[in-house]
Amino acid sequence: MGTGNVTRGYLIVHGWHGSGRNHWQTWLANRLRDAGEQVRYPVLPDFHTPRLDEWLATLHTELAALDGRDERVVVCHSLAVLLWLHHAAASAAAPVDRLLLVAPPGPALCVPEVASFFPPPLDNAPLKRSAREILLVCTDNDPCCPEQAAQFYGRPLGVETVTIAPEAGHINEAAGYGPWPAVEQWCLTGTFPLI
Repeated sequence: MGTGNVTRGYLIVHGWHGSGRNHWQTWLANRLRDAGEQVRYPVLPDFHTPRLDEWLATLHTELAALDGRDERVVVCHSLAVLLWLHHAAASAAAPVDRLLLVAPPGPALCVPEVASFFPPPLDNAPLKRSAREILLVCTDNDPCCPEQAAQFYGRPLGVETVTIAPEAGHINEAAGYGPWPAVEQWCLTGTFPLI
């Protein structure tokens, strides 16, 4: 449906171990659907022991399903941010309109189960070709990114970065991020409130 005559399509991509029913991504998918928006929120294959090639194939399929929409919006959390960086580096696909990257994990998280995602490509040119607008949202005390995402990702990638409250941790259910009105506002308006 979308606003006015603009049809929007949303793709919400979870990270390692998925996003449970009380996670902000699940809440967001439900809120957008309730507002009449087209939302794709796939369960990625083998999300406890993910393989980059399988996740990339699923991402490409899901992106293709958004073709034909006036505005394509992608929301990635955690390991899905690294998935997007690999996609951007290897794909010449048409860019999405807006891209939200939330709480990417740092190299300290490189354990055998997710080793195929590391090192992430940090070349800003392919990333900027992958989306017309990009926003990185992170915190400075993410246990999954002791390198601090704003420094490790935001600076070399040259993307707009919002660092939210320190208690936000990995910006997941464990940190209290079930309902998250700020991300809903960004999805609907393109504006992320600084709260």
